Amino acid sequence: MIRTGLLSVLTLLSGGCVLKHDPQFAPVRPVVHRPPMQNNGAIYQAGTEVRLFEDQIARRVGDVLTVVLIENTNVTKNDNLNQRKDGETTLDPPTVYGYPLSFLEQNIAFNRKFTATSNGKQNNNLHGTVSVTVVEVLPNGNLVVRGEKRLGLTGGNEYVKFSGIVRPIDIDPANTVLSTSVADATIVYEGEGQMADASKKGWLERFFYSPFFPF
Repeated sequence: MIRTGLLSVLTLLSGGCVLKHDPQFAPVRPVVHRPPMQNNGAIYQAGTEVRLFEDQIARRVGDVLTVVLIENTNVTKNDNLNQRKDGETTLDPPTVYGYPLSFLEQNIAFNRKFTATSNGKQNNNLHGTVSVTVVEVLPNGNLVVRGEKRLGLTGGNEYVKFSGIVRPIDIDPANTVLSTSVADATIVYEGEGQMADASKKGWLERFFYSPFFPF
C-alpha cells in the first residue's frame, strides 16, 4: 500500500513537466497520393526523380515552413474624464381655498461631479523562430499554416503557438517567412510551472482589481 501511494504521488508530481499538445495548433499529415507503377526493367524509376528547376519551399499540405518572429508592440494610453452637472428645481406651494401654503414651498438644488484619470503603457517584444506546417491550400494559392513549439525548461514549460495565412511570394528561398507578412496571424506565448506562477497575481489581489470590487 505504501509503495502504491508513493508511485501515485510521483506520478502527480511528474505530470507538471509533461508538455501538452494544443489540438488547435496540431500539424496535419500530407495528402497520400497513389504510388506510380514501378518499372523494374529500366534504369530510371518513376517517382524517384529530382526536380532540378523547383525550389524546396512549402507549397503543399503537410510541408514545413519556418516563421521568423519579429513582433514589437508599443502601446500608450492616457484618458482624462471630467463630468459635472448642476441643477435647481423650485416647487410652488399648493393653494387651499385661495390661500397659498407657503410653508410647503420647496427649493431643491443638486450638484454632481465625476473625475477620472487613467494611464497605461505596454511594451512587448517577441523574437525567435517557430516551424509550422501547411494545413490547407486556398483556391488563390495562399497557404494556411499553423504550428506549436513546446519547450520544457527548468522551472516550467514554455509554449509558442502560431497560425495564419501566408502568400507564397513572401516565402524566401530559405523557406522562411517574416511574421509581419502573415495575414490573420495568431501568436500565443504562454508558460506554466514555477516561473509562470511567480508572475501571476494571487486570487485575493485579482479580486481587488476585478470589476466586481465596488470601491
